[in-house]
Amino acid sequence: MNAKEIREMSLTELNDQLAKLKEELFNLRFQLAINQLDNPMRIGAVKKDIARVMTVIREKETSDSTKA
Repeated sequence: MNAKEIREMSLTELNDQLAKLKEELFNLRFQLAINQLDNPMRIGAVKKDIARVMTVIREKETSDSTKA
């Protein structure tokens, strides 16, 4: 998922995507704990995606409050 795709989403879509990513991270950490994780690099990628989504959410929130 790249930043351009994320910036095109609405706030509700971003919040839904954030929830999905957090759930995926939880599942990946669980798989890591029971030694069934195939690609441990996926954890880092999901964390970065979460950070990207949270950054865009914050940008949209601050730009909305600036306009009001």
